Amino acid sequence: MKPPFDLSKEEMKAYGYKIIDILAEHFDTLESKKPVSSATREEMDAVFLQEAPNEAMSATEVIDFVMDNVIPYSNITSHPKMYSFVPGPSNYISTLADTLATGFNIFSGGWIVSPAAAELEIVTMNWLLKMFNFPVQEGGGIFTSGGSMANLTALVTARRIKCGDDFSKAVIYLSDQAHSSNIKAIRVLGFKKEQIRIIPTDLEFKISFNKLKNAIAKDKLEGNQPFCIIASAGTTNTGTVDPLDEIADICEKENLWMHVDGAYGGAAILSEKGSRVLRGIERADSLTVDPHKWFFQPYEIGCLLVKDSSWLSNTFSEKPEYLRDIEGNESEINFYDYGIQLTRRFRALKFYMSIKTYGLDAFKKAVTYNINLAEETEDILRKSKNWEVISPATLAVINFRYNPIGLNLSEEKLDKLNQEISARVLASKEALLVTTVLQNQVVLRMCLINPKTTITHIRETFLQCNAFAKQVLKEWEC
Repeated sequence: MKPPFDLSKEEMKAYGYKIIDILAEHFDTLESKKPVSSATREEMDAVFLQEAPNEAMSATEVIDFVMDNVIPYSNITSHPKMYSFVPGPSNYISTLADTLATGFNIFSGGWIVSPAAAELEIVTMNWLLKMFNFPVQEGGGIFTSGGSMANLTALVTARRIKCGDDFSKAVIYLSDQAHSSNIKAIRVLGFKKEQIRIIPTDLEFKISFNKLKNAIAKDKLEGNQPFCIIASAGTTNTGTVDPLDEIADICEKENLWMHVDGAYGGAAILSEKGSRVLRGIERADSLTVDPHKWFFQPYEIGCLLVKDSSWLSNTFSEKPEYLRDIEGNESEINFYDYGIQLTRRFRALKFYMSIKTYGLDAFKKAVTYNINLAEETEDILRKSKNWEVISPATLAVINFRYNPIGLNLSEEKLDKLNQEISARVLASKEALLVTTVLQNQVVLRMCLINPKTTITHIRETFLQCNAFAKQVLKEWEC
């Protein structure tokens, strides 16, 4: 009897060629498509809500259905006008590398199962350690699904190394601009609300250094155990980097763990401007970076780096009897001992293949281009009578709002106006440009980390925003 999932070689090749043709066409025609999609739950239910079929369907019929009904209702995160959230620009080599890793169904948890996969993770991890001036011999790390899991892994490790089994009086510090995944990780770890100190930021959206020191001193006087500071290296809202050197000084003086969340901004280390802004990042005990953001990888691949790889193994290593035959020697790393997952996909392959194919210089040029593009965007805004810069270009993020000279609207009206501009841009599906809130103001935000985005795209979007603003103001007059 033929196995139920087998296809002939000819059928597999025909199906594979069809998918490759679809992907190649997608990458080639990205700019001609609209980046934004939308649909209600009711609309999606009407298309997809059905029982699992018992009978087989043609593979071609299934993929045609997916191309007609799934792909068109997903935002194109690699589109040059995908300005908001943090876009995932991706690249074609990594896309196919993921296909290879999935096709061969490579398990990347233990050395004995796939020594090459483990070795490539070690090699690519060493590349990253060198980028951030972490020690390669003692240091280490692990690829994760994303920054959220990397931050969680870091905080589990910090708690274990600094607090042992008793963390009842442990206190952790982070700014009000820190990414929400850090708060989620802290709660997952079982810390109480009273053990979390959210420190206000200053006018530049950096953690208030003085208030941080005051909070630590107060906690020590009250008998609490300060154990960790989470610093941001490129906040989601503004791209801001906390004063890393100064925070490192505090951590060294007070014997605290320094974790840097560089999920967004860490990759800026590849540019001269970015490396200056990130000065002090090399002093962290642990560092999160997200290759599926500014290292131009497709989802999912996050990464945690640590100064001492034994911190990870001492935190996560378990030796159940069913793994006793695959332990290997100390140099043969089993990455299930370095993090939460036992079963792990081969994430290192796409990072390895893309850097080998394009060369690291291409990545450096792309990151530098993005930073310069945001600064050029800021120049355009400052020369306009219609726009006000709220947070200047920082690591390719800029925040601004429509506030023409002489308009004299109340703050409430300005908030509504900018919210409406965003809503109409989204409704047009021409760009993804959403709002955030800074200093109690509704502002528009651009995150310009796509190397395909040009100043022409940005000018087109500003023209569209101006037109929508005039429409709204005219409607309000009526």
